[in-house]
Amino acid sequence: MASLIIPSKLNTSSSVLDHHHQSSLFIFKTPSKIKKFHSPVARLFGPSIFEASKLKVLFLGVDEKKHPGNLPRTYTLTHSDITSKLTLAISQNINNSQLQGWYNKLYRDEVVAEWRKVKDHMSLHVHCHISGGHFLLDLCARLRFFIFTKELPLVLKAFAHGDGNLLNNYPDLQEALVWVYFHSNIPEFNRVECWGPLKEAGGSSFRRGPTTPIDMIPKPCPTDCSCCFPPMTSIPWSEDVVNGEGNDFGTDQGLGQKI
Repeated sequence: MASLIIPSKLNTSSSVLDHHHQSSLFIFKTPSKIKKFHSPVARLFGPSIFEASKLKVLFLGVDEKKHPGNLPRTYTLTHSDITSKLTLAISQNINNSQLQGWYNKLYRDEVVAEWRKVKDHMSLHVHCHISGGHFLLDLCARLRFFIFTKELPLVLKAFAHGDGNLLNNYPDLQEALVWVYFHSNIPEFNRVECWGPLKEAGGSSFRRGPTTPIDMIPKPCPTDCSCCFPPMTSIPWSEDVVNGEGNDFGTDQGLGQKI
């Protein structure tokens, strides 16, 4: 999501696009002295500003009148370099059609999230892929982590604006805690943070807290119950982070796992 804001001095003419025109955390820039060598250069350094006019919202099989404690609800957010617009799909599962193509699979700059009810408490679980699955991501893990954390307040604003009718119908969801999962094969960046209530997590005065201990991450009941929903997660890699297993998060393992 780091391509949401581009400083005016950066030359974007060398942006690499595939036929899906998905954005990347990086552009490839050819140094003047070594024309055949390409190195990733970060696009974003500075605050992000959410512009509602640049957000396209797709409702795919969900209804804002249905509470996410009763019907699965996920967010898939991507960005287009062609239109400079965000696309937010609100559906019962990840909108995989937004994530197809080698370009997106290489750069992994999408943000996905899902609402979960754990022991009768609603919370929003947000997932970002920092590194793993490709050596370029490993080399840029620190920069990717920095960029994702800078962009996430904007992302949360996009979620809240795009699903505004839901939050208006159920204002208690504004008080729901936001849990952010950073997925990486590097222990330093493989972490979970609690960003506080949704109404504050996207604000300009928000300050991140420390890494959340594994035993503090909300976990559903081990057996079937009525106080946790949904019983299965559609977010890849969720179980790995919650259980602290440290697997390679570059794969798509974990789809439909229990957490």
